[in-house]
Amino acid sequence: MSSDSLIQALPDLIVRLSRDGVVLAMQGGQSVGSLRPPEPSVGKRAEEIWPTPVATLVRQLARKAIAGRSNTEARFQDRGREYEAQVSVQGPDRVLCVLRAIPGVAAAETDGTPQRTGSRIDRRGFMRRLKESVSGALLRETPMAVTVIQVEGIADIAHAIAPTVSEQVMTTAIRRLPRDSDTAADADPDWFLGQLGDSVLAVAIASSRREAIEARVAALCSSLREPVALGANVFHLSAFAGAALLGEDATAARTLIEQARSASTEARRRGSARVCFFSETVSVKSLARLDIVHELREAIAQHQIGVHYAGRYDLANGRLTACVAQMLWNHPLRGPIPQGEFLRVAESTGMALALAQALFQRLREDFARLRAAWPAGARLSVGVLRHHLSHESFVPELEHFLADRAVPAESLELRVAESDLGVRPPDDFRPLTQRGAELVVEDFGSGGASLAWLARAPVSALQLDATWTSAVHTDIQALRVCRAAIGLARALRLRTIAARVDDPQQCKNLLDMGFDQGFGQLFPALALDAPLTREARF
Repeated sequence: MSSDSLIQALPDLIVRLSRDGVVLAMQGGQSVGSLRPPEPSVGKRAEEIWPTPVATLVRQLARKAIAGRSNTEARFQDRGREYEAQVSVQGPDRVLCVLRAIPGVAAAETDGTPQRTGSRIDRRGFMRRLKESVSGALLRETPMAVTVIQVEGIADIAHAIAPTVSEQVMTTAIRRLPRDSDTAADADPDWFLGQLGDSVLAVAIASSRREAIEARVAALCSSLREPVALGANVFHLSAFAGAALLGEDATAARTLIEQARSASTEARRRGSARVCFFSETVSVKSLARLDIVHELREAIAQHQIGVHYAGRYDLANGRLTACVAQMLWNHPLRGPIPQGEFLRVAESTGMALALAQALFQRLREDFARLRAAWPAGARLSVGVLRHHLSHESFVPELEHFLADRAVPAESLELRVAESDLGVRPPDDFRPLTQRGAELVVEDFGSGGASLAWLARAPVSALQLDATWTSAVHTDIQALRVCRAAIGLARALRLRTIAARVDDPQQCKNLLDMGFDQGFGQLFPALALDAPLTREARF
């Protein structure tokens, strides 16, 4: 689905207006009821498509925004429903107006009175309310904590599709967050939530008990990680949380926010689904990692990022089917550093794109040496970094990479993690696969796959997550997941790849179930100066 058709399916109504109230463009509006005109409205005046009070309000907001060169917003009612209008300046004589329905709020709630804790998300007055709550907690000597949740994936959607879509994904994810629970007050402390940025949320919790804080934030993060459906498209987000305690870590609202943000960054670096609590250790680690950031930037610039190659084999005959590339940083003091240890540093500091470009340059240089040792049909397999995948230059860069034939398209395999599928529409890969490259979804079964995405994408194979394939003959749940994945792959006519194949019995079980290829300790390590056709130890 193109970005234009996706925007048409958005719940919010997006209208571009001229200074005098003429509609220049209109998109979306699936959830605003009667405010979405049943027929094309481009060229019409606001009064012709909306009730007079709504049209008057929108025109007033537009004039105010243009005059003040700033964004304006207001809430209003229409036919028993409450809506929010947000107007932003698009030029000297036009604005962009977003009309959004407010779910779960009765039309009578128009006085702006703060609602009961946890019942409605407070976006605009969060910092004011947080300062008041911190002051009150200090005076009464009551406990309080502040948590910051970083939502990963929003920026990728904005870059790959459109900022309007990313905003709608975030809005949808926020609106479905769990409200008050039915548990007792002492078990579920009061809390309220606000939005600090496009992809950053903050939660104030009236407790210092780590168990209560973890329970509340875990529920919020779990909701954020659930797939977000817009039209026929499904998006997947990640959430990382950090917390700071009033009195123990700081006594000022802004300091608590900054400390919680630092802790959430630490959680993101670790890839942890649990809340990371702020401590002096977090600060020390952050300072120590500044050296790593500088060293990694120098290593990329000086072409010191190497590549380690591992083999993937046919389970039936042990023939090499792919040479799998993984980055390796040969640090002058620390020695070889695996990709997983420095990749998050690159992603969090904006170096992931440069790192990906350095990887493909190294593959171009290594390919001739590798190809000489390959059996016929084997491919060079490379994992695509999330930030590279979401960048607008991804497809043009790969097309250029394949066009110079340094690595022929029919010898290249691109691996995309299941958690990254939502950052790019499936049809974007067709120019690459039509040239002869293959697309593999790796870490399948870790959560977040969209069947609709898989059905439309030019995927060649599914590589199951090692959690399942490594336990197939000891865990009944792993066995069921593997069988389900094989059934899906057969329905979509895809090959199946098993990770972490370490012993002959496991290999036999996987082969009998229907797996085609695999890699792990059962197979020999690659020696790039020797033939790559050794047999596995079955």
